Amino acid sequence: MESLLPRPEAGIPGEKGVALSGQTVLVTGGAGFIGSHVAELLLEKNIPVRVLDDLSVGKRENIPPGAEFVQGDILDPTALDSALDQVGSVVHLAARVAIRDSLEHFLPDARINLLGTLTLLSACARKGVRRFLFASSMAVYGDCPEPRPIPESYPVSPLSPYGISKLAAEQYVRLLAPRFGIRALVLRYFNVYGPRQTFTPYVGVVTIFIRRLLEGLPPVIFGDGNQCRDFVHVRDVARATVMALESDLDGEVFNVGTGIGTTVNEIASLLAARIRPGAGPVYEAPHPGEVRHSIADISRIQTLLGFRPQAVFSEQVPEIIEWNRSRQGTEPTFPGEAV
Repeated sequence: MESLLPRPEAGIPGEKGVALSGQTVLVTGGAGFIGSHVAELLLEKNIPVRVLDDLSVGKRENIPPGAEFVQGDILDPTALDSALDQVGSVVHLAARVAIRDSLEHFLPDARINLLGTLTLLSACARKGVRRFLFASSMAVYGDCPEPRPIPESYPVSPLSPYGISKLAAEQYVRLLAPRFGIRALVLRYFNVYGPRQTFTPYVGVVTIFIRRLLEGLPPVIFGDGNQCRDFVHVRDVARATVMALESDLDGEVFNVGTGIGTTVNEIASLLAARIRPGAGPVYEAPHPGEVRHSIADISRIQTLLGFRPQAVFSEQVPEIIEWNRSRQGTEPTFPGEAV
């Protein structure tokens, strides 16, 4: 009986060892928040980059100069065939990322995050890709009752369809990649913040709070505000991603964060002090699907990759405020939400 596994095409670079120089890296979702920073950093290292994005969330203006662009969907075989031509490595960032939105729209969430990942991985096998980085999320862990760093070995028990779709995709990648001859890593991003984060009512508490305050409105906190998050700057996330891509590790899962917990109340207070001193938050009932505490134990990525986060949140606040100020009037206004 003929195998259902895709057969790799011959002549694609990147067999063993990860010398990225000269080979093209495909960044799916490369017009988005994190993807554009990853593409930018790769180009700074003189690594050829191709971006695949359907521009449903990402913006063409985010794509760094020098990156080749293919507009298309990760579920479209024709777009994938074009995007993966002569590609040695893939960084897979294209996804639906809203936790609360996934509770209502779980079918498109599963379609993109799970079926999209499987379609891409199968195409990678067919095209002879040898390196695959999957961007996962802290949402796979579910809740932690105490504000303490959690390691990669912490029990996974997602509270949302988004977390479930990411965990299922992780498991498929780790199961199938070795069968396809692909060396794969999984990166679990925690709460990423920074320039180019798209303003939506579901994602990015820092951006949501800033936009509310700039509009003269109070931040809205769902719950008591003492829930802890690990806020990691997008440029640190990009560095961790490229370090993982350049490593010779295989089959590993890494948390990407800072190891430092900050409460939502602290974030609201810090931002208000910079934009509207004295502006207090409004508290509403917590949302289902949200975790209480989420802080990364980053000892594994520190030990195995040498990653150290560089950005300090309080020092990044002026840049983030100014970036959001520059975007006022260019994006839809939503009712402010938080976590």
